Amino acid sequence: MLRRFVPLALLYLAVSPAAAQPPAAQVPPAVAADAAKPATVRVIFQTGEGAIVLELEKERAPITTANFLRYVDQKRFDGISFYRAMKLGDGFGLIQAGIRADMKKLLPPIKHEPTTQTGLSHVDGAISMARDAPGTARADFFISVGNLSSLDADPSKPGDNQGFAVFGRVVEGMDVVRRIMDAPTSEAAGEGLMKGQMIAAPVKVVAARRQP
Repeated sequence: MLRRFVPLALLYLAVSPAAAQPPAAQVPPAVAADAAKPATVRVIFQTGEGAIVLELEKERAPITTANFLRYVDQKRFDGISFYRAMKLGDGFGLIQAGIRADMKKLLPPIKHEPTTQTGLSHVDGAISMARDAPGTARADFFISVGNLSSLDADPSKPGDNQGFAVFGRVVEGMDVVRRIMDAPTSEAAGEGLMKGQMIAAPVKVVAARRQP
């Protein structure tokens, strides 16, 4: 992952050679770590299964994060549901939520931020945008359960190799995410690749708010 380091400026005094030089300033490790960490913002989703806290990468994925926060701040995510659980194996897959086709709540699509640009990846707990073609993402998003790095951008692949736009991760509530993924699904609901992956009783998002 990309990190930004801020070099320390050294202050030299114009004194005679005999004068003692002052010791270099010591930066506490915790302060140095905070300075190196890219800026983030936290959002808490209150769901019917419990709380999920997200840490969003507003510095490394600024376009995607800003779009997501608009939905949060305008309360457009209140009342939506986690409606899809793609189970690829035992404790491995993803859950998906969003506004879907409610045109009154949807904002314009955003520019795609591939993982090759952000330095992020579909690790366990990563939150990423659902999309069709690159540049069509709007409000639907998914959370990875297990390592889904195959969803990262990969220029060596043929065709659409831009992957999906990761813009944060779950920092609290992965137990809630796993419960949602384990929810029963309908064998008949869904179309195409999503058939059989639609949660029989979608898990409601009561509210989504920035965490102070």
